[in-house]
Amino acid sequence: MTHREILEALAGLLAALFTALLSTTIVATALPTIIGDLQGTQTAYAWVITTALLANAASTPIWGKLADLFNKKVLVQSSIVIFVIGSLVAGLAHNVPVLLVARVIQGIGMGGLTALVVAIIGSIVPPRERGRYSGYMGAVMAVSMSGGPILGGVIVDSPLGWRWCFLVCVPLAVIALVLLQRTLHMPTIRKSNVSIDWLGAMLLTAGVSVLLIWVSFAGKADYYAWMSKETAMLVGAGIVLLAATVLVEARAKDPIIPLKIVTERTTGLAIIASIAVGVGMFGATTFLGQYFQTARAYSPTAAGMLTIPMVAGMLFGSVVSGQLITRFGKWKPFVVGGSVLLVIGFGLLSMLDHETSLWLVGVFIAIVGLGMGSMMQNLVLAVQNTVKLENIGAASSSVAFFRTFGGAIGVSVLGSVLATRVADLSAEGLSKLGVPAGGSGGGSLDIAALPGPVQGVIRAAYGDATGRIFLFATVCAVVALLAVALLPNRPLRRTLDIVEEDPANGVPVAGGAGSTDGEAPESVSTELDERPIGAGKHER
Repeated sequence: MTHREILEALAGLLAALFTALLSTTIVATALPTIIGDLQGTQTAYAWVITTALLANAASTPIWGKLADLFNKKVLVQSSIVIFVIGSLVAGLAHNVPVLLVARVIQGIGMGGLTALVVAIIGSIVPPRERGRYSGYMGAVMAVSMSGGPILGGVIVDSPLGWRWCFLVCVPLAVIALVLLQRTLHMPTIRKSNVSIDWLGAMLLTAGVSVLLIWVSFAGKADYYAWMSKETAMLVGAGIVLLAATVLVEARAKDPIIPLKIVTERTTGLAIIASIAVGVGMFGATTFLGQYFQTARAYSPTAAGMLTIPMVAGMLFGSVVSGQLITRFGKWKPFVVGGSVLLVIGFGLLSMLDHETSLWLVGVFIAIVGLGMGSMMQNLVLAVQNTVKLENIGAASSSVAFFRTFGGAIGVSVLGSVLATRVADLSAEGLSKLGVPAGGSGGGSLDIAALPGPVQGVIRAAYGDATGRIFLFATVCAVVALLAVALLPNRPLRRTLDIVEEDPANGVPVAGGAGSTDGEAPESVSTELDERPIGAGKHER
């Protein structure tokens, strides 16, 4: 495909991705209002995010596997339709349970977009040239993360009300659907003897769900302690289900998560780093909005504006790193540098309290944004560079799955830590006022309805507790740094598929047997195609 054709195809793909990401970030600043209106709790607050992330994570490998078997264009359009249905149900929800069901439907659609957009780009652009296109994707992610909180705040503060935070995504998704129909042209792939490992998918979803339920309710007075009979049962069940998943995947004809790919060194290390990045990324975007509104008493619109430094850093990091990777063909320095910035940024945020200067908070989150922008898409690029074209969907979706899984676990764990810490600090502060605590941090988030002195105590508790969750995020960032430091520094190939030389005559053979474990074979031709993307279209 020529550069122009690729950009035309990207227009629809990135429009769809923008819509899906917007649905996540637009909710971040609106959630305190939504949960207060629906009479929800801190636990419900975390689960509005977690359910969507869980459905996203669980469906991503299935979408990725389907992408290697069927027409990618039809699949990405189907995921948009599912997403629209979920958005409509969420916009009409009258209680928290209905909202959670709607978020699950939205998450399934988002899982398709997360897996398929990356897989399609990997199918039409060689790794050596993919950096700048990944940079465009990173820019879209940054803009959606920047515009989402601001737009969500404006909608909540306007006469439209919070329901339009979900409904506004519907026309945007329809526009993306039309753009894809007009600009994306991919051949229909029909394969015989196609089988989907539904058992593995169900076991994986069940195992992850059980563990998420455990971390969401553990440590709360209304439920059970961290060290309790319920904890032992849930953790044991989760481990058994995940172990069964591994056994099923090892024997399945077409596994949802091919073990030979995910256990390859580059993919395995990228997955570890992606989990850590997911914890920090989703945790930061979810709880920063709550910090600005709940602890600092800013409006939803102002809270969205205050997150701009993080997204500006992310925009700069993703675009600049993508352009430089395409120019020099070096990807590892940017990934390692990004992880160092994450460690520094989260470490600084761990000192956050209810009186921290806002300009300092802006600097801290800008550093986090730079780190995330330099890492996210470039980790996927490193993995795609080591696999054959026919496995690019499964490999890309595996990384996306574990990043989203890390985000779901992160939001749930960090939400639980925050609720427990808020309960402790609130009880301590209220006792000084001579007021009984009367509940935990999982109580109602409608702080504005509380008396002035009590309101001050609760806001201070939320502000001082927020630093604790970023301390956990710092530990995750250190794990990510160790993982990316060990990544093999392979040069990016200029061909769409792995190219092997025929041992008989030394002629390159595209799409050769390759390595079944995702490793680029030693016989890969070093005489790579140096022509620009638009050249030799008919030959390719």
